[in-house]
Parts: sequence; structure tokens; C-alpha cells
Amino acid sequence: MGKIYAIGVGPGSPKYVTEIAKEIIQNCDIVIGYKYTLKTIESLLEGKEVHEITMSNQEDSYQQVLPVLGDRSLVIPFTGDVNFSESEVVDRLIELFGDVEIIPGISSIQVAASKTRVPLDKSKVITMHVTSSIEEKKLDLQKALIDGYSVILVPRPWPKQPDKHFMPSEISKYLKENNFPTDKMKVHVFEALTTENETSFEGTVKDLEGKEFSDLSVMVFNQTKLDSYMNYKWQWEN
Repeated sequence: MGKIYAIGVGPGSPKYVTEIAKEIIQNCDIVIGYKYTLKTIESLLEGKEVHEITMSNQEDSYQQVLPVLGDRSLVIPFTGDVNFSESEVVDRLIELFGDVEIIPGISSIQVAASKTRVPLDKSKVITMHVTSSIEEKKLDLQKALIDGYSVILVPRPWPKQPDKHFMPSEISKYLKENNFPTDKMKVHVFEALTTENETSFEGTVKDLEGKEFSDLSVMVFNQTKLDSYMNYKWQWEN
């Protein structure tokens, strides 16, 4: 069997596709990916066998390619970083194809952190963008906020099942129901980061109630306080 790659291609702009990702895609034979992700790398797809998929038909596409792959190489591109919010899909690819090489990419999480100057090493990163239960993740969100951490969060769009839909408006109401002072909590919401359609919201968590955001959203709860190395001069002073 040919090489199988799961590749992160960045949050949306072709400028955020890494050189190693470009090289592998340009030299591969088959690409299977979602419409938005394929759009990001469309300039690299000339001459490739391309399968555009959705959540409902991705399994069929993998099953169709598997028996005829032969020695050809296959790339499955992921928006952002393949190591974040994609483990369920990657696990399935490993089940089907065996040896899958993972190539990291730049995540919208990193871009959102940069835009808000919220350091990842002082934050909690939480993704609700999974099909399994998010009840423990909701508790993780509460704990992180109570403990004073900034939180960078990927919400869960699931409009066809309102009980699973957990977007910024639902998150605002959830925190309010759990006695958080949402009228005083600072939050950013970014959509379609790095693309020409990028938007940003800045306000309080309470302001999010009733507001609609796309499935390309990232939230940042900013509780960061400056703490430079000058606070630790004792480390180098005698």
C-alpha cells in the first residue's frame, strides 16, 4: 500500500499551509477532504484524483479508495492542525489504512491566541467539537474559569440536534445558569480566521446570548495577567 498522510493545512488561508504540507500534497496521487479544506489547497490539486466528502459520506469514500489504492499515495487534509479536534477521524483512518503519517498544521487556536495576546502556556485549550459526550468538558470549562485561567475553546455546532448544539449563545447561557458573572467576563469570538471572511466579536459573555456564529468559530475567554520575567529577578541577581 502507498503512503497515507493526515495533514493539517491551516485555518483557511493558503498562506498558512506549511512547506512540508505543500510538498506532500503536490507529490501525492489522491486527496480526500471536505469542501472548505480542499478550497484552502486548491492550487495544489491539479492532476490529482480528488474526492470531496461530507460527514455523511466520508466513510464510503475511504472504503471505495481502500481496495484500489495500490502503491498510490493518499492525503487526507484537515483544517487547522490534525492533532486537534480530529482524533475520531484519525483513529478511523488508522483502523482502515494502518500506518498513517501525521503532519501537523497551524490551528485556529494558535491564531486566536495570538490575536488576543493570550499565551497558550497560561491557558486551557478545550474543544467541544466532538461527537462523544461533552459533559466533562463543560465541567473542565467551569473549573478553568474558576481557577483563573484563560480559555481558548472550540464550540460544537449541531443545529439538527439542539440538545447537542453548544455554540457561543448556549455557552453563555450555560455559564449564567452555573452562576458565573457573565456580564463581567471578557470574551472574543472569531470566525473564519485568516480568510477574507474573517470576523471578530469582542464583549462580555452575556452579550453572546442570542447571537449566531458559524461552525468556523473559536472563543477566547481572556483572564490573562501580565507576568514578565522582571517579576523573577531573584533568579539572576545575587
